[in-house]
Amino acid sequence: MYKNKEGYTDPTAGAAMASIMKEYRQNQRRIYRKHSEIKARPKVYVVSKYAGNIEGNTAAAIRYARFAIEKKRLPVVSHLLYPQILDDGDPEQRELGLLFGQALLALCEEVWVFGTEHSSGMQAEIHEAHRLKKRIRFYSERLEEIHEDDR
Repeated sequence: MYKNKEGYTDPTAGAAMASIMKEYRQNQRRIYRKHSEIKARPKVYVVSKYAGNIEGNTAAAIRYARFAIEKKRLPVVSHLLYPQILDDGDPEQRELGLLFGQALLALCEEVWVFGTEHSSGMQAEIHEAHRLKKRIRFYSERLEEIHEDDR
């Protein structure tokens, strides 16, 4: 039984508090369900160019990641992360970044390749996806699916 600040029972305030708490718990369950659904989305490894026109290619990779999000996927875009940490101009650090990316690729359900021209880094990622028998989907720069390679 709910009591007011003087210690007297107050069924009206108690009913109001119970209603507020019920609504709060329902809202928390909705939020938890939504967060769980987002976390459970299939992880997609995004393969696209980085070197060369770094500014343009970075913008394109962000667009590809947003495309994956729109398709209810969780994008993993290693070439947006590791060049921020490692020196892509240093061969050892570049190799380390590529290996880190391949380790992330192994955790993903699918691999999405964007663009018709594939750099050596992209080719290595596609080869790794084939080796791991990942589902690979190829897209144009305009986000149109070209074909699928389901191994």
